[in-house]
Amino acid sequence: MSNQKFFEPPINWSDYEDIALALYEKFGDDFTETRIYRIRFTELLDWVLALDNFEGKREDSNEGHLEMIQSSWVYEWRDNQ
Repeated sequence: MSNQKFFEPPINWSDYEDIALALYEKFGDDFTETRIYRIRFTELLDWVLALDNFEGKREDSNEGHLEMIQSSWVYEWRDNQ
């Protein structure tokens, strides 16, 4: 068997759980529930756009997407406590 990395499908704005998992894997427990909810949307937007397999465009983002990503990240954090 080769050492190839598994193919990860691209993530887009409506893949809230995938984005939340990627953010949790990136930041771990550095962000508690309270800190996650206090992240500025401009900062969250930049972090999402920087994810490896994220292919959404900045102009397709909106407040609703960012709110869903934020709450999904909180649920991901809670599941790992």
